[in-house]
Amino acid sequence: MSSTTKDRLIRAAAELLEEGGREALSTRAVSAAAGVQAPTLYRTFGDKNGLLDAVASYGFKSYLEGKHALGQTGDPVRDLRRGWDLHVEFGLHQPAFYMLMYGEPRVREARREADAMLRRIIERIAEAGRLRVPVEQAAQLVHATGMGVILSFLASPPEQRDPDLIIAAREHVIAAITTDSDDKADKASDIPSRAIALKAALDKEPVDALTPAEQAMLGEWLDRLAR
Repeated sequence: MSSTTKDRLIRAAAELLEEGGREALSTRAVSAAAGVQAPTLYRTFGDKNGLLDAVASYGFKSYLEGKHALGQTGDPVRDLRRGWDLHVEFGLHQPAFYMLMYGEPRVREARREADAMLRRIIERIAEAGRLRVPVEQAAQLVHATGMGVILSFLASPPEQRDPDLIIAAREHVIAAITTDSDDKADKASDIPSRAIALKAALDKEPVDALTPAEQAMLGEWLDRLAR
């Protein structure tokens, strides 16, 4: 099957999803919109689940392109805010795509890439000595809070949605995981943040003078200090 036919089917399905939601994605409707026979769709994707996986991957591609386009600044906390805002905007403006991408266990590889981008921002905050909690915990908290805000909004009538809640949730989670400033005097007295920063630095660039066992032991001690 040519990539042109496959791309046409995916774009047709994506348009139907955006216009009519998940219910609009019948194989018959997608085939008709793409101008092909139903057997062509099944030969291309196997079944409807294969089509849904392809559409979810298409959505992640668009989302990740937006993430990459943000770039990064010298302030990782600011970059976390920018990433949060983009994530929420995508979810609220393309709810059907968001639910397909994050509401179901699909296209794990694409989700891993998105998760890795969030984790990298968190690691940069840790390397700057501004993270209060371990990297993995911080990343999970940001992701869960962002998803919670989006799903809560999507489940509420438009007239009951309070835009200030998005900002409040963002600032609450950032305050929970980061220090108030990057002032060196503050960091010097913050042992957990310093332990997290050292752990992040060692994860990025292991010390040759330590054996793998020593490295693991040091990592465990730093995790204890971080908690």
